[in-house]
Parts: sequence; C-alpha cells; structure tokens
Amino acid sequence: MSQSEYTTAQATALTNHDRLPIHIPGSIQPHGVLLALSTQLEILQVSNNTQVYLGKAPEDLLSQPLSYLLDPKSVEIVKQCLVKKIGSANAFKVLINTLSGKRFFNAIAHRIEEAVILELEPTDSEFEVSFLNFHSLASEAIAKMQKTSNLGEFLHLVAEEIQKIIGFDRVMVYQFDESEAGSVVAEVKREDLSPYLGLHYPATDIPAQARELYTRCFLRFLPDLTTEPVKLVPTENPTTHQHLDLSYSVLRSFDWCCTEYHQNMGVKALLVISLIQEQKLWGLISCHHQTSKYISYEVRKMCEFLGQIASSELAHKISNSELDYKVKLKSLQSEFLESISQADNFIDALIKPEMRLLELVSASGAAVCLDNEITLMGTTPNIDKVKALVEWADSQVSDNLFSTDSLPKLYQEALIFKDTASGLLLLRISKVRRYYILWFRPEVIQTVQWAGNPQESMQAQADGSFTVPVRKSFAEWQETVRLTSLPWKPCELESAIALSNAIVGIVLSKADELAKINLELERSNQELASFAYAASHDLKEPLRGIYNFSTVLLEDYAQVLDDEGIECLQTVVSLSVRMETLINALLRLSQLGQAQLRLQATDLNELLNQVIDVFRASRYDAQLADIRIPRPLPTVQCDQVLVNEVFSNLLGNAFKYNDKAEQWVEIGYLDEGLETRDWGLRKSFLNPIPNHHYPLSPEGAPPSPIFYIRDNGIGIPEHHLKIIFRLFKRLHSQQKYGGGAGAGLAIVRKIVELHNGQIWVKSTVGVGSIFYFTLQ
Repeated sequence: MSQSEYTTAQATALTNHDRLPIHIPGSIQPHGVLLALSTQLEILQVSNNTQVYLGKAPEDLLSQPLSYLLDPKSVEIVKQCLVKKIGSANAFKVLINTLSGKRFFNAIAHRIEEAVILELEPTDSEFEVSFLNFHSLASEAIAKMQKTSNLGEFLHLVAEEIQKIIGFDRVMVYQFDESEAGSVVAEVKREDLSPYLGLHYPATDIPAQARELYTRCFLRFLPDLTTEPVKLVPTENPTTHQHLDLSYSVLRSFDWCCTEYHQNMGVKALLVISLIQEQKLWGLISCHHQTSKYISYEVRKMCEFLGQIASSELAHKISNSELDYKVKLKSLQSEFLESISQADNFIDALIKPEMRLLELVSASGAAVCLDNEITLMGTTPNIDKVKALVEWADSQVSDNLFSTDSLPKLYQEALIFKDTASGLLLLRISKVRRYYILWFRPEVIQTVQWAGNPQESMQAQADGSFTVPVRKSFAEWQETVRLTSLPWKPCELESAIALSNAIVGIVLSKADELAKINLELERSNQELASFAYAASHDLKEPLRGIYNFSTVLLEDYAQVLDDEGIECLQTVVSLSVRMETLINALLRLSQLGQAQLRLQATDLNELLNQVIDVFRASRYDAQLADIRIPRPLPTVQCDQVLVNEVFSNLLGNAFKYNDKAEQWVEIGYLDEGLETRDWGLRKSFLNPIPNHHYPLSPEGAPPSPIFYIRDNGIGIPEHHLKIIFRLFKRLHSQQKYGGGAGAGLAIVRKIVELHNGQIWVKSTVGVGSIFYFTLQ
C-alpha cells in the first residue's frame, strides 16, 4: 500500500471505528453501583448489581425516591447537582444499610442533560481525605514539577510522581501530533518490562470518540479488564427512551476493543489522565498494570489534580523550550519591519539582504512574487517551477496563509524538486494582484519507530471499505518517512502573518503619504499653470512692443545707423521672435494643464489624413517623405483636437530630423490583447524609457492599442532618450534642422498623459526612431 493509499485507508478506517457509540454502552464496570435519577430524584435506572452491594434487587429500587436509599443530608447533596453545569460532580461519603450491615460508599453525583447520575463505590474508610492530607500528599510532587524547566525532564518527573502514588508497573506520557497519531515521550516502568519510550502509535489506536471524551472527562480508570460489564435496568431511560449518556461516569464500562487491545499488551488494569493544552488534548498519562489493581476514589482524584497541575505547567515548559527561538524570531521581525518601513522602496528592503527574509521563518529558500516579477533567494526550485507552483496556488489555495511539510503529496509536480521544497509556507499579500512570498524547506528523511506496523492496523473488506482490527503486535517496527520537511512551527506562522500585516500597514501608510503629496502637487501645479498662463499672456504685450519698435527703427532710421547698429537691431528682432515662440509654447503647455478632455469616438484614419493634408499644403514647394500606413488605424475614444496635435508634432519631427535622400515615415499600431506574460518581453523589445512605470489595466493586460510612428531619420543618441520629453530641450542648435522651441515633445507627452496613456521611444543613431504611445 502506497503512502497516499495508506492515508486514505486510515481516514476511512477511523471513520468506521468512530461510529461505535462508546459513551452509551448501557453498562458499567462491576466495582460499583449506578443509579439514574429524574430531576425529582426518582430512581429511573439502576445497574444490575444492586443486590450484591446494597442488598436490594433492581426492581425494589426502581420508581422509588432517592430518600428510600439515602439519608436526607446525602439527598440534599445530590439535589445540588441540578443547578450545576453538565458533568460537574459532587463527591461525598455515604453510609447505607445493607443486608450485611451498614456499609460506607464513595458517592459521586453529576448531572447530564436528562437526568442525574449517582455512582457508589464501596470503601473501607468512613473518613473523607481532608485538604491538609491531600495537600501533604500532592505538594511535594507539585513543587518538583514547578522547579523543572526542561520539557523532557518535566514529563519524566510527571510519570515518576504518578507512579509513586499508584504503584503501577508502567506509567507513560503519550503526546499526540498533528495527525492525531502519538508517541511515548516519557516512561517510568518496572525494570523487566520492554521499553515503549520513543515508539509511535497510529491514530487508529485512540479513535476520535475516545479522544473527545478525554477532553471532557480528565480521568479514566479500569481496575480489571477481565471482568464482565454490568447491564443497566432497564436498558433505556424510561423518560427519554434512549440509552443513558455515561460520558462523565467514573464507572462507564469499556468495549471489547479496549479489552483486547490492552490484553494483547499484557495489561489488566488501566488508569488514563488527560493532559490539556489550550483547551485541546495535548496528550495522556497512560498507566498500565499487569494484574488487576483497585485504586481508591480519593487517590484517583489526587492523580487527576496532579494531571491538571501538569497541564497548567505544560504551557510554561513548552513556552520555555521555545522562548529563546521565539525571542530570536521577534528580534529579527522587529529589525526587519523597521527596515522595510523606513525604506524608500520596501520591495528592495524585503529582499536585500536575502538572509533576513529566510531567517524570519527559518527557511532554506524563498521566492518573492510580484505579478510576473519573481525574485529567488537561497535554495529554491528554478523560476519556471516557482511560476507553475504559483499558478497551482492561485487555483488551489484560498487562505492568505498556507503551510505544508509535505508539498509533493498535495502537488505532484513538486516531486521533481523535493530536495529543495518538500516544505512550503505561502503568504498571500494581496488578493487583487498576484503578490506572494513563498518560503521553502528541503526534504528531511526520517526514521520513525512504531509500536508494530501501523499499516497492519487496517484490513480491506470485500466492499472496498477498511476496518480496524484489534492490534496484536507492539514490537518495534521502523518506517522511513520521505517527501516531508521539518514542520512549520506556530511561532513561524505567526512571524509570517506579522510580516503580512506590516507590509499592508506600510503600503497604506505610503499610500496616505502619496495622497497628501499628490494633493499638494496638484495644488502647486494648478498655481504654477495659472502663473505660467498669466506670465505668458502678460509678457506678450511688452515683447510685441520691443518687436514693433525694433522693426520701426530698422525701416525708418536705418540710414542714420551704422552697420553694427543695424545688426544689433536685427538680433533684437530675431530674439523677440524666438522669445514669442517660447512664450507661445509655455502658454500652450499651461493651457493643456487646465484643459478638459472632450472624448469622442474618433476614426484615426480620417484624423491622420487631415494632418497629412496640412503638411502637404505647407510644403507645396518641397518633396514630402514617403508616408506608409501598413493597415487602417482603429477608432478610439479621445480628444480629436489634442490627438491631432500629437500626430502633427510627431510627424513634423519625423520629417524635420531626416537627412536621407529617400525619406519615409511609417504609422501603425500593435495588436491588442497582449497577455501579461508577453508584456515584459514586448517592453524590452520596444525599449521603453528606463526606470519608467507602465501601468496594467485591472485585468492585468497592458494599455492597448500601442500606436507607433517610425522614421529612417537621424536617430537620437541613447543618453538623450531620458531628456527629450523635457520642456525647451533641444538636441541641436537653432541653425540646424529648422530650429524650433524644443517644446513639441513636452506638449505631446502632456496630451498623452491627459489621456492616461504613456509615451516612449526607441532609437538608433543613423538608422531612425520609433515613438510609441498609448491612449487609454
């Protein structure tokens, strides 16, 4: 049977085994008597051994009031159970007249949903154990437990102290793991017995029903596993017509599975004490004796009390054993979070230096996935395997935090990289974007010592189901466990969650800061645009005066000026024209900053024809470059007037900056629907502006369509690509290529950005340029 088949079979077998109703056996152990009472304390059911202990037949007791058997004071103590919570017990001594005379019993009464249960165990002592006596017996053991800080030593001490009190042949501390299987972690035994320390037991040995009962009833005592159970009379409660719930009963009988299982281990008497940690069953103190052995109720209560003290101390011992590691993680976490919170780019701070991210959860490797950008650190699968793993996680993992110490059992493709990633801790940072952090741990091959072969604890039936026969062999059996890593500890998971919360907090904080900065920038830009518009407008009047008066001087007073004076006036006229061009450009840019887009469906073919016609009309005396349009342009939503200006400026530059004998310009667009995974390659090919951000649409696709204007002109040096979109930035002198203000590309970028688009360029000197832009 393969590991996966075994796991499935085990789950099925456990389910079948758990169907046995062990809390309603309809019988008790024979070392005491049970009476089920109505809320009016009328006897409804009794165990079929009342004649032996009380000298009264069951039929003589049924339908009688409890006062028929007990004195008024004892009846009043039982009555108090009616106002207590379910399962809470009252214990007291009671003297009952029997055929053989007066006899003392330990009486234990507790309430259930539909009745009160009174159990009587005969005792030779008429005195109750006082608190001082109880304290003297238990205080020494408690003091020793509290002084021990090491978890292993503490558990051994618990077993040792319980063994001293009850004198059983073997006392073990049994710890459950995540799969509900368990192992013996401490043991005190008779020297001639074979050790069980370190042995593992499958979950089928203590099924879920039994584990659940141990969380409610903290002590279970079976003094003689060879005895026959005593039936209840009548079998069902006459009021509810159901079997009596004996979950909290100290006398509840045991089923044949329990008997046969322990007899196969050579056990005749059994005492089990629950160890509870954080309201869950952490483990059991399991006490075995090879002969029948009765322990008084008082001694059992002392053992139960020590078990509760041990459970309380257990939290501290576990905490102490993990405290140093937790402190280390907290220190790393604080340092790490402070670093990324202060960084300008928290992504860089997240991955540099890489060891901090690995040490945060004690991983050997990690991958930071931000959409399609994946950064690997430490020992990891290759990037293609990580991408495939993220795809799987997208569809299979719904939680923000996911961990497994056996990834290949969940994701078969992980078998290939089990040496680096048998363990996976996955943290989803965003549900909107594909933002993940993945930590990896390598396979750790383990040898597990089992008490018998766990796979033999299940048998396949003809119908395909599995049953759990009672195990007969507990001899040591070794299993080699593969495809698993070291498990992720709760404190490591907490560390990952803290990182996630911190990142979200940092992002929100940065967003808040950005919002404030943007608001301030928007206000400043509006003021600057208003100032630029006013200044440009106001500067035009004196500039026009300078131009006009200079022209008058040249025309009317040239005869009184020498050549140098005329040349100076001509320079003034030329500079005033130049200045007016710059002012007009500044005015246009400020107007764009305050412009409201008038979006409408625009056929770019018609718009482009209009632009080309204007160029042809203005160059009637010159040859226009060859204009190529490979295919019709699409219709888009845009401001027709402004986009006309974009094409005019870009085409104008393509015509102007071209010194070839055969000039050409190509206008087109790239196909829509590029997928995100292709966009990185496409951006690289198109050579976008370095360090520039290209936003994705909500669906994850890039802006589309992408328009381009390509020429075979002079080209642009690479070191100028970053500055050509700046205002008044010219790459040539005024005397070359027809001059100009150097504002055209700045205006183009402003118009494109008003349309929520982007513009960038690819260029090779002497070959030509390609300008790309989008209009979202």
